[in-house]
Amino acid sequence: MKFAVLNPGGRDRDQMFPNGAGKPEDPGHPPVNYHAYAACCRGGFFRSEDPIPGQPNKVLVLLRKRNLRKALAAVASLRKRGSRVFVSCKESGAHQVADLLGDVSRWQLFQEICAAADGAVSSTPELVSLYLAAGCARADFLPTPYPLDDPAWDFAQPLEKRRGIFVGTREFGTPSRNHLAAVVMADEISRDLSCPLAVVNTEGRHGGMILKSLRRKNPLLYIIEAPLPYLDYLRVMTLHRIVWQLDASSVPGQVAGDSLLCRMPCVGGNGTIERIAFGEFSSAGRDELAIRARDLLQNDDAWRAVVHRATTDSRDQLSFPIIGEKIRSL
Repeated sequence: MKFAVLNPGGRDRDQMFPNGAGKPEDPGHPPVNYHAYAACCRGGFFRSEDPIPGQPNKVLVLLRKRNLRKALAAVASLRKRGSRVFVSCKESGAHQVADLLGDVSRWQLFQEICAAADGAVSSTPELVSLYLAAGCARADFLPTPYPLDDPAWDFAQPLEKRRGIFVGTREFGTPSRNHLAAVVMADEISRDLSCPLAVVNTEGRHGGMILKSLRRKNPLLYIIEAPLPYLDYLRVMTLHRIVWQLDASSVPGQVAGDSLLCRMPCVGGNGTIERIAFGEFSSAGRDELAIRARDLLQNDDAWRAVVHRATTDSRDQLSFPIIGEKIRSL
């Protein structure tokens, strides 16, 4: 095996990606987020180093709040075996990294890990300087890839089958997500244009109460109860005209990545993929975003232009062949 992703002590099962992205109905974790790094190189994703077959040329070790000591041991062990070892924070949003490193002992462990590794892979540009400051010899920005070149992963629906707004964020309690503000603004647009609005509820009774209070005035608000299998999630998303969010967490950008698979505009958010694929929306203010959202909900030509531009740009920067080649050249 030439490349493996190791999440020491993680919950995701070991998984091989011999066929790259494979088919959407294949068992296991879909080839997105950090699993996508493994999939784009036809490698594997593991919870411990023992099951990794053969001698991998390169291993990406993921860092989490509760696995730093295991990660440090894994970096040392893998380097002794002759592998080049890179590290990356598994949760790379600004608030998540602050939580990970907001403790002296964890920060010191993080520094030890960075100094012991061959380098870092950063899924967001913001963290490159952090890895270098912590002791990494090098840090490469590599956005998480999406299988945009694979027809099996094209979830596009004809425009005439799409209606309304899909809110891409969750987490009412995470301030930087701006989820409540996103839902409230989308609700106003939905009522003004008489178009459907879908929101996924991942917070049980608490989230349901907030959403149901809005639904009393807007019967077009649809509450989708989680958990929802990933393919079902994409199939629901692609029935809408736009994905809407106001996330300011500087995340890798799965909301925009899922939007690309569904071939639809993602309006708002400052994640990495949002900036690459939908840059015209990622830096706009909320009032401007609302104006653009209304236009995309009513103007077919504008909608098609955004989708075409985003898909074309993303194939050149986010597809499996592009990111896979960059990983192989580390």
